[in-house]
Amino acid sequence: MKTSTERILTTHTGSLPRPESLDDRHDPKAVRAAVEETVRRQLDAGVDIVNDGEVSKPSYATYVTERLSGFTGERSPLQMRGFDIFPEFAQKTFADPAMASIMANPSCDGPVAYLDRSMVEADIANLRAAADGATDTFMSAASPGVIEMFMANRYYPSTEEYLFALADAMKEEYDAIHQAGLVVQLDCPDLACEWAIGPEVTKAEFRQVVARRLEAIDYATRDIPPDRLRIHLCWGNYEGPHQIDVPLADIIDLVLAARPTAVSFEGANPRHEHEWKVFEEVKLPEGKVIIPGVLDSTTNYIEHPELVAQRLVRYASVVGRSNVIAGSDCGFATFAAFVPIDPKITWAKLAAMADGARLASRELWGAAAG
Repeated sequence: MKTSTERILTTHTGSLPRPESLDDRHDPKAVRAAVEETVRRQLDAGVDIVNDGEVSKPSYATYVTERLSGFTGERSPLQMRGFDIFPEFAQKTFADPAMASIMANPSCDGPVAYLDRSMVEADIANLRAAADGATDTFMSAASPGVIEMFMANRYYPSTEEYLFALADAMKEEYDAIHQAGLVVQLDCPDLACEWAIGPEVTKAEFRQVVARRLEAIDYATRDIPPDRLRIHLCWGNYEGPHQIDVPLADIIDLVLAARPTAVSFEGANPRHEHEWKVFEEVKLPEGKVIIPGVLDSTTNYIEHPELVAQRLVRYASVVGRSNVIAGSDCGFATFAAFVPIDPKITWAKLAAMADGARLASRELWGAAAG
């Protein structure tokens, strides 16, 4: 995994707005051109560690229903706690047809297995061709836990059996990405946002849920070196109250103990920006790297580079300057059909992040950095 002892590097969480030219994501030629454009725009914006923008996928998680068997069951909507406190806001939010479709996904009604590698191999080939070896690259993949969260179990005798069946199946995809020389990013929003979904549990019970899901990740990635793995957690990529989000401090020790070297998390939005202070108490393990969000992925405000730099310097002050990579809170188009951020603003935000990283690097290393 690319790191630096000379400046703050930049990356993002994964999903980016699909190019307007991409009319059909099932058209290989159109997807290939869309990946080329997406990689070029990242590099033009100053992003150091790039990906394919997930342009071939309908979403960062539910795409697996096209690659795995077992998902033909009745659609089961997610139940989110906390919205009942603001019923008018909830009604307005979930009245959007795109949002309603996101919240209801097919359930698992049969044995889960990876069908074949053709789709992931096409994604890999497109990214490698577009990047052309010029920069460090990563590819995101749904974690067993986020699949479990979105697609309810109606087949396996227990949640644990379902989770580890998913881990066995998704290992095919993780291994394929790694074997192609790309860094694997495990998308794990469930590690935090599951707290607000479904029945209420105690913090101790929730930590057991998180630990079990991280165990599944470690099991599924056992043949991949930790320094070729990064993990992303978040509290749900939507503009909303978030008043019952589980605090980062309640789960970060478990996440840092898992195999992936780099941990990406929200650090820019109004509910979680203050949590940089968690690392004053929680020591970053040797060899670990953090990718805090310095861009809010739910607002069309473009962050000022000075603000980006301020956020990065805060994290560097508590974990060390070489252990910080600039990132975004979440993806900018986690669902292809629901893009709350104007695409042109997304690219401007990424450019602001690069500018801010240069400012932070000069403050942390001196005038020659950045």
